[in-house]
Amino acid sequence: MADLADLRQRLLEGMVIPAHPLALNNDRRLDERHQRALSRYYLTAGAGGLAVGVHTTQFAIHSNDVGLYRPVLELAAEEASRFAERSGNRPAMVAGIVGETEQATREAGLAQDLGYDCGLLSLSAFKDRQDDEILAHAQRVAEILPLFGFYLQPAVGGRILSYDFWRRFADIERVVAIKIAPFDRYRTLDVVRAVAESGRGEEIALYTGNDDAIITDLLTTFPFGEIRFAGGLLGQWAVWTKRATELLEQIKRVRSTGDAIPPSLLRLNAELTDANAALFDPQHQFTGSIAGIHEILRRQGLLEGRWCLDPDEDLSPGQMQEIDRVCAAYPHLTDDDFVAAHLEGWLS
Repeated sequence: MADLADLRQRLLEGMVIPAHPLALNNDRRLDERHQRALSRYYLTAGAGGLAVGVHTTQFAIHSNDVGLYRPVLELAAEEASRFAERSGNRPAMVAGIVGETEQATREAGLAQDLGYDCGLLSLSAFKDRQDDEILAHAQRVAEILPLFGFYLQPAVGGRILSYDFWRRFADIERVVAIKIAPFDRYRTLDVVRAVAESGRGEEIALYTGNDDAIITDLLTTFPFGEIRFAGGLLGQWAVWTKRATELLEQIKRVRSTGDAIPPSLLRLNAELTDANAALFDPQHQFTGSIAGIHEILRRQGLLEGRWCLDPDEDLSPGQMQEIDRVCAAYPHLTDDDFVAAHLEGWLS
């Protein structure tokens, strides 16, 4: 587990944090070989951290009946530790935390024991609760594990949270970052302004989770005290991760110069959003989003299939054709050659 000040500094510098998928075999049981290969892929591609036990990992792993939360977190932690020993670079490890306070504090304790640096706190269990109760819950979890706040879009289990909520959330001392993922520009601004006006913009890193506006978020300097997104914690970055790390470095260079934004980046923003629509399936309320990610990884050999824990969860009608279309239209977004060059080693 990283020193809190060091963790804050690294998150503020900005990094690619893929939302880690779950590798299953055709019996829908954990496929350890491919699960490890995914972690090795992300770290070799230049990701600064891993987010495990989050929406892309499938929230069902948090169920005692499924029993996968601990083993999945352990596998990623082991691979991160081995990578740090080889490279000297320690990834930032983010554990997904869900449920009522009893479950959330238990998960936070487990993540801490496994060496995770912070917890991405889902508030899906608090859909009908008042702000005071939610903030008390967050404070309890923060006493165990530093918090990576999470504004999850309602279409996949989140809830609407006000500017006032985020302004008070930013006052929790051990909040180190916030993933802003409402897929809504108005609500994105609520969080950015809340953090800026809390006076903690130099302590709390903002990470985009808006997979429909990745480049827009990362390029924007907001008018609330010159605050900006540091990096991204994204399901989209669970695929084509090598290109994602190159993209973030390009954006950092543009931001550092203060020059005009190149039109090529604005075009790339539209291309990436189009590609994300094929993977995330917004036409069907994101029903095929996890299967869409799995399909790309299956094609690259990083997964054996696109199986989800729920047998009924798969690609939506027409989604495969959309994935074919964007892969053909935007080959520069993919990292197939990079994966092919390393796959045998990652699977060994």
